[in-house]
Amino acid sequence: MQVVLVGLVGYGGLTGQPKPIVNGLLALVVTFLPAAFERNYDLPLDPWLGLWITTAVLLHTLGSAGFYARIGWWDHLTHAMSASLLAAVGYTTARAIDLHSDDIHIPRRFFSVYIFVVVLSFGVAWELFEFGLDALADATGRTMPLAQHGLDDTVRDAMFNSLGALLVAVFGQAHLTGVAESVRERFFPADR
Repeated sequence: MQVVLVGLVGYGGLTGQPKPIVNGLLALVVTFLPAAFERNYDLPLDPWLGLWITTAVLLHTLGSAGFYARIGWWDHLTHAMSASLLAAVGYTTARAIDLHSDDIHIPRRFFSVYIFVVVLSFGVAWELFEFGLDALADATGRTMPLAQHGLDDTVRDAMFNSLGALLVAVFGQAHLTGVAESVRERFFPADR
């Protein structure tokens, strides 16, 4: 996947298109984060988690390189994938804090609701960001890299964000608890 991203950066350089260069480089940096966390913070991450992160950024980068315009369902796929990744980060963070502090107790049943609400909140913020870019584009006459494509698109985005959040809400506790415990042990040691 990293080779594909490097290829997209090269394609952008050869064709003089800044979008594949910027998105490809940012995505490439993100793909190195799991290894960096493991090496620099002694935070062991499951290889499947690294694959999840890399897949999410690769799908978005391919989308911005033209797949969004050519493949109608590509935006839905990337929204669900990004939402699931955001839900995983939210779950891991909240669970690590819950494990660390006796003063904070989040009931296990509430974690699913928490994940769902956090992802939907970020989705609303993202759609407002796109709306703001559209307003800025109208005011300046410039083309923006992100655009809101009407109310139907916003509702579909919210539906696929919900799907990604729901998947993690249902399966997150079973598959991300170990990651949350590793984060807690590394950043919130019990002897402090």
